[in-house]
Amino acid sequence: MNKSDAGYSITEKVFERREMAQICEAFVGADLARTKAGARHVLRIPEVRVLAAHPALTALAATFIGEQPTPFRATLFDKSAASNWLVAWHQDTALPLGQRVADSAWGPWSIKGGVLHAIAPTSALATVIALRIHLDDSTEANGPLRVLPGTHTGGVLTHEEIQGLASVVAPVACVASAGGVVAMRPLVVHASSKARDNQPRRVLHIEYAASVHLGPGLELAVG
Repeated sequence: MNKSDAGYSITEKVFERREMAQICEAFVGADLARTKAGARHVLRIPEVRVLAAHPALTALAATFIGEQPTPFRATLFDKSAASNWLVAWHQDTALPLGQRVADSAWGPWSIKGGVLHAIAPTSALATVIALRIHLDDSTEANGPLRVLPGTHTGGVLTHEEIQGLASVVAPVACVASAGGVVAMRPLVVHASSKARDNQPRRVLHIEYAASVHLGPGLELAVG
C-alpha cells in the first residue's frame, strides 16, 4: 500500500537529535501563549519557519499533495507527566481562513486562537498534509498518535461513522525516534491516549497545503 492509500507514513531519522534539541531551545526562548496541550501559531518562530522549508520536509509533503507544498500552520504538542491528556478518535476538519465567505460548503465558522476557522469540505482537506516532527522519542508508553489506516477515503465523517470505524479498523501507533517524521492526512481518523510513563513527548505539527488559494475569496490564513 502506498503512502497516499494509507493516509499516513512514518519516516525515521529525517533529522539528527541535536537538530531537534536546537528546536526545543528555540521554544524555551520564544514568547508563546501556552495551553495544556502545547502552543499554537508557532510558525512565527524563525527556527520553525526554517525547519518547515527544509527540503526533506517539503519533499515528503509533496509525495502526498504535489509539488511546491506551502507550510501554513504549526502547532507544538507537549505531552508530559505534568501535562498529560488524551484525544478521542476524530478527524481534523477545520482550516484557518483569511475571511468569511458565503459558501455552503464551508462552515460552521468559529474563532480559534484569534484566527477565523471553518469546517472545510473534503476537496479542500485533500490538498493538506500534516508533518509531525518528533522532538523527543515517541513510544507506546508516552501517548503516541494512533491512526486508523485508510479512513481518510470516506471524506468528512459523522461522529457515529468515526465510532463505527474505530470498532472495526485495527489502529496503528505512530511511534518514532526523535528526528523522525509522521505524515498524516487530516481526514485519516486518529487519536492519542494519555502517557503511561514520565518520558516527555514533544511533537512539532506543521501543516502544508498544495496552495493557500482554495477558491474564490478563500485563502488560508498563514501563521
